[in-house]
Amino acid sequence: MLNGWPAGAGLGTMSKYKSDTNGTRKAHSAFVAFGFVVLSVIALLLPDTSQDEVASLLRDSVLRPFIFTQEVLGRRSIHAEDTEDLQARLDSLVAMIANSSTLLEENARLRRLLDLSGRNPDRYVPASVIRAGMPGSESMFLLDVGSDQGVTRDSPVITDRGYLLGVVRRAGATSATGRDWTHPQFRASAMTEDGSVTGLVRAAPGGFRGADLMLLDGVPFQQELRPGVVLVTNGLGVYPRGIRLGVVIEESDKQEGWNRSYLVRPFVSPGEAAHVLVLMPEEPDFLDANLRSEEGPMVPEQAAPEEPAQGIADFGARRPR
Repeated sequence: MLNGWPAGAGLGTMSKYKSDTNGTRKAHSAFVAFGFVVLSVIALLLPDTSQDEVASLLRDSVLRPFIFTQEVLGRRSIHAEDTEDLQARLDSLVAMIANSSTLLEENARLRRLLDLSGRNPDRYVPASVIRAGMPGSESMFLLDVGSDQGVTRDSPVITDRGYLLGVVRRAGATSATGRDWTHPQFRASAMTEDGSVTGLVRAAPGGFRGADLMLLDGVPFQQELRPGVVLVTNGLGVYPRGIRLGVVIEESDKQEGWNRSYLVRPFVSPGEAAHVLVLMPEEPDFLDANLRSEEGPMVPEQAAPEEPAQGIADFGARRPR
């Protein structure tokens, strides 16, 4: 008995409370779905311009967080793929460096033993070309740089596109004099880009200056070159290996013995060169020590060529125009 009520009294007659939440939620979901269907139908009936405005409004407001999340996930996926690709390239590069760690020293040693010049040096001096414009000096040019900037005799001169223009013959303190490939004394050892055919390139005067070409001599008779083959310097002499000279046009009728000769159209016309690069000689480095022993140089040093008399090398040998 509890507070005057008998135990268990009224418990059997009390009804249980039942919530109507499930029915309310179903009605609410149906109402929301019906509202989206109505909005979709209205959006489809709107003009194209109005649809674009509504879509833009939704993208910039309600859908903005979802679009931003999708962009972030897309960028992360792309970055992951790029990272894997870069890692693979890095691993390959490390393996190549490890396998070629001694090639630099071996290459320099062999080049000096064979008296070969290296590829285009990394050091250069930009310069402007000045033409004298006097009769008899058509194959000569002046540069506004000199020995103060590191320019020396026999420094190769190339255009800003990497084509051979000529070579420096005299270097003053602030200016230098050079001669281009149309000079009668111009010579350059050349080869095809694959190195299969070699020869000597010199000037081939035409009827007027604009018709000047190059002539490739010394090609063995059993080797033939097709028109369109590109010629580059092969590293013998003062010109580094790989400087582009010109394109083979046709075989020349000027043949000597069992050798073939080919006319070559140069890549650069001397009169069009205004801005050039003067290639600097390579500075001595630690490799010099590897080529010397305690008794003296391993490779005998060659004596420097004698400087020709004033006016003979450059101006005395120029052809008349």
